[in-house]
Amino acid sequence: MTWVLLLCFFSANAQTDEFDDPELIERGRYLAIAGDCAACHTADKDKPYAGGYPMQMPMLGTLYSSNITPDPEHGIGDWSLEDFEGALRRGVGKGGRNLYPAMPYVSYAKITDRDILALYAYFMRGVEPLAEPDRRNDIPWLLRARWPLKAWNALYLKPGPYEVDPDRGEQWNRGAYLVQGLAHCGTCHTPRGIGFQEKSLSEKGKHYLAGGPVLAGWQAYNITPHESGGIGLWSQRQLEQFLKTGHVNRLAQAGGSMAEAVENSLAKLRDDDIRAIATYLRDIPALPGVGKEPRQQQGLAAENVIALRGKPLSGDIGEDTDGARLYLGLCASCHGADGTGSEDGYYPSLVHNSTVGAHSDHNLRRAIRYGVERDIGDGEILMPGFARELDEKQMNALVDYLRQQFGGRRGPDAPRPGEH
Repeated sequence: MTWVLLLCFFSANAQTDEFDDPELIERGRYLAIAGDCAACHTADKDKPYAGGYPMQMPMLGTLYSSNITPDPEHGIGDWSLEDFEGALRRGVGKGGRNLYPAMPYVSYAKITDRDILALYAYFMRGVEPLAEPDRRNDIPWLLRARWPLKAWNALYLKPGPYEVDPDRGEQWNRGAYLVQGLAHCGTCHTPRGIGFQEKSLSEKGKHYLAGGPVLAGWQAYNITPHESGGIGLWSQRQLEQFLKTGHVNRLAQAGGSMAEAVENSLAKLRDDDIRAIATYLRDIPALPGVGKEPRQQQGLAAENVIALRGKPLSGDIGEDTDGARLYLGLCASCHGADGTGSEDGYYPSLVHNSTVGAHSDHNLRRAIRYGVERDIGDGEILMPGFARELDEKQMNALVDYLRQQFGGRRGPDAPRPGEH
């Protein structure tokens, strides 16, 4: 009996020592950044990983993320490694409670055993415990039952970690592991089916990374290498730069949840991992988008500035509903009267801009209404929002002008550039 107790004692101490390993904890910290765990599990920047972040779920209500600090009462401090692994890979928390698929465990199922161990070590030893109780989800009581999630998992969860493709190189496989697993790019960039599942999981990849609506009202674009519908015309360097900074002048600027992903996760990844992600994305099946022309090659610089002489050049727009005048009053001071931005690209060009030239005006409207903010450590990028300055008619007029002049998009009744 004594030797059994001693064996248990030494085993427990060996386990403790393993989780206290600084290298393992640091590896877990990096993996948590790659997975952007803070984005969903941090509502207050002064309380990292304490949860409480609201997520609006279609047909369900508002979910609030949980506390994943090592606090034993309110967090995951009393979770075993097996409990932790079950939540990440199978969507089943401590005690067998099913998690909602707002937690991207369908992607995290691909995480390797080694990385699960490192993440566990980090959250148990490298994160400050915070005694913040979880907020109760705002869901109608009829939809609170968790048992249907077992059926959801049976239909849409493919268990098992990522399997290396022996016909691909090390860099491609590393990119595939990050995109499919930890970075869970498909969570935003793959359209969803009727069961809120990523369509690629049930339809053999026919929609994988082809774009779709994102929580908080933004639209995730097609990031397959299709020349007109996706990023097929982007160079390796441009894609790496965008992932690292969220900005490539005369091409793309990250806003909304993508800006957050760049700021909190992608900008902090090693260059070799960014290169691996770009390599993989440029070598997956190309899927066509809605538009027939590349969205980043649309539009012309404005040549009608003289005709607009005497129009207001301040923020005092009153009830004006002329799109060109609204542009000059609100936007031209940064983006230039002709829309080409600043020479150094700090103020991006609206010409050949993938948001302005997109088939849908969804993200353009969100950027105008709520602004764009990114801070990757070498200077904050800030575009103010104009939700208070613009009513709906003015917003429509400004968006129409931007898309017609700088995005090459013309509706059946829309004036051509220069006809105002």
